[in-house]
Amino acid sequence: MKKYKDIVGDGGSNIVGQVEAQQVRLRERLAGVRAVVAVVSGKGGVGKSSVTAGLACAWALGGARVGVLDADLNGPTMAKMLGVRGQRLPFTADGVEPPRTTLGVKVMSMDLLLPSDAAPLTWDAATQDEAHTWRGTMEANALREFLADTSWGELDLLLLDLPPGTDRLVTIASLVPRLAGSVVVTIPSDVSHLVVRKSITVAAQTGAPVLGLVENMTGLFPGPDAAALARDAGIPFLGRVPFDPALAAACDRGTPFVAQAPESPAARALTAIAGEIRVALAARVA
Repeated sequence: MKKYKDIVGDGGSNIVGQVEAQQVRLRERLAGVRAVVAVVSGKGGVGKSSVTAGLACAWALGGARVGVLDADLNGPTMAKMLGVRGQRLPFTADGVEPPRTTLGVKVMSMDLLLPSDAAPLTWDAATQDEAHTWRGTMEANALREFLADTSWGELDLLLLDLPPGTDRLVTIASLVPRLAGSVVVTIPSDVSHLVVRKSITVAAQTGAPVLGLVENMTGLFPGPDAAALARDAGIPFLGRVPFDPALAAACDRGTPFVAQAPESPAARALTAIAGEIRVALAARVA
């Protein structure tokens, strides 16, 4: 068996050429997308995905053409939250056609490709050590394929729901040629703020602007002020989403909460935050 050092060039696989061709397809695919925005937290358990789903639905209700890419390959939830779980993925000459929600939001998620609820995403390798070493590279390749092979069409906004971890935004920034910015989500918790501070620093280092900070689950328990965190970090504070069990229940059912209960404090907050981000993106384009 040959070792890596024994292989001349890339062993005839033309990996570099394949990646370059995929990058060309990705740029062409995203040419019709006005803005790509990553939603990040760094800390798990802050309700980042429910915020992403709520913002997508709020924009769609406002008449915007919206897409959502679930970038959490190992714990995908967006298909469930947006009500498209179990739908087929038609393969056309123009790529994979993503399913649409009742509000017209286009969704792509690893959950739509897994055969069952119990099927985990695994990376095949000779040993578990090798699987761990290659996992980051394979995840980046999978996300590149999702972006390049999905027929997004003309969109005003493509939201990327990133998994927990301060390093994930760096991967996305290296893949997306025109990342318009990131939205950071936290909760009123010292532990959350500790991790989110690191996420804000990493987000700033990508070169794409941090569009602002959102506090989720406000009122669930007392904690530090997210507005103060945003002020100390020098980024906009976009607003607070009050804790509402009905919002979590709507996500479990896959129904758009902002359309179901538009006058509730949480729905009004999500709509207002979506408006703030829209203004920030418009200012960048101008």
